Amino acid sequence: MESFVHLRKGRTPRRLHADLDGLKDDELGRAGFTGRTANMYRRHDPTAYRSAGPLRPVDVLSGDLKPADATDARGGPLLMFDNDDCRISLSRRHEPMPFHTRHVDGDLLCFVHRGAGLLETEFGPLRYREGDWVYLPKACTWRQVPDPSSEGATTLLMIETTDELRVPPPGALGRHFPFDPSQATIPEPVPIDDDGRDEYEVRLIHDGGPTTLYYQHNPIDVEGWRGDNFAFTFNIADYNVVTSDSVHLPPTVHLFMQAAGVYVMNFLPKPAEGVPGTERTPWYHRNVDYDEIAFFHGGSLYGIPMPPGLVTHAPQGVHHGAPEKARERARRKFDEHSRVDWQVIAVDTRRRLTPSAEVLAHDLGQH
Repeated sequence: MESFVHLRKGRTPRRLHADLDGLKDDELGRAGFTGRTANMYRRHDPTAYRSAGPLRPVDVLSGDLKPADATDARGGPLLMFDNDDCRISLSRRHEPMPFHTRHVDGDLLCFVHRGAGLLETEFGPLRYREGDWVYLPKACTWRQVPDPSSEGATTLLMIETTDELRVPPPGALGRHFPFDPSQATIPEPVPIDDDGRDEYEVRLIHDGGPTTLYYQHNPIDVEGWRGDNFAFTFNIADYNVVTSDSVHLPPTVHLFMQAAGVYVMNFLPKPAEGVPGTERTPWYHRNVDYDEIAFFHGGSLYGIPMPPGLVTHAPQGVHHGAPEKARERARRKFDEHSRVDWQVIAVDTRRRLTPSAEVLAHDLGQH
C-alpha cells in the first residue's frame, strides 16, 4: 500500500533523479507515475537488450507509411495501433473530401503535424494549422478541406476513443494550467448551401463498418447551437508548460485530455532544469500499467535533432528511455543549454496496443 514512509536500501542518490554518480536511474512505478513507486539504481543500461516476440518496442517513420487518403481523395486514414479503448491512425490528405464523415464509436482528437486547411463541421467552420489539436465529439459530421500548397497535404495523428474525451479535472495549480480552455477556438455556425448535386454522402466510421448515409441536402445545415458539447481547436503554442528547476517532472504533469484507459500529453519547449546534478532527460522506465505511443512533432534534445514524424511504441513491461549517449551529452553540456525544445505528443493506454501490419512492416528494427 501507499505510505508516507519510503524505504531506502543499498546505494542510492540522496535526491530523486539527480546526482547518479554513474548509476542508471530506473523507475518501476504503478498507475503511470502516480501510484506506488520503486526507483532502482542499476550498473547497466536497462534498454541494452535484444528482444524476440510480440512485446517489443516499435519505431516507424510516419513518412514511410502510406494512408489511402494520401493518393485517393475517397480513401481513408491508415490504422497504426488499436485496442478496445482507442484507435490511433495516420492521415495524409491532399485533396478535399468528396464526402462527409461521422465517427460513431467515439470521440475524435486529431493532432496537425503538417499542413493547414478547413474543417466544415456541424458546429461551424474550423480553420486548422500546424500544432493544432482538433477535437470532434462522437457522431459529429465533418468534412476536411486541405489548403492548396506546394506540399499539398495535411498530416494528422488521429486518436479515436470509445469513452468520452474530457479535460482533466483541475489540480493544485487550478483550471488554467497546463491547459487553459479559454485559448480554445470554438466555431460559429455557418450553414452551407446545397450545390445542386442529387445527394450528399456521409460515411459512418464504426467497428464492422463503414456505413454510408445519403442525404438530399448538405448535412452542414446548422443555423445555431448551444450547450457544452462542441468541436474546437487548440494550438500547442498556447499550452502552459509546468516546470521544475530541481527535478525532471513525470509525464503525467503534461496531461492534455483523457478518456477511460487513454491519456494524451504534450511534451513541449521549456526551461531546462537548472540545479547542478539534476538529470534533464526522462529516467528509464518500463510503463508497468500503460502502453506508450510517442509522436515526434519536431525540435531537439540538447542539440540532438529529433526526427519529425517518428512514431514509437513502448509496450508496458518493457524498458525504454533516451539512449545513454543522449544522457551523457545532457550532463556534459549542462552549462551550454538552458532550454529543451522538444515537441512530442504522447498517448498512454491502459490496455495493450496492437500494432497494425503496415506499422510492423516498416519497423526500423532497433530492437
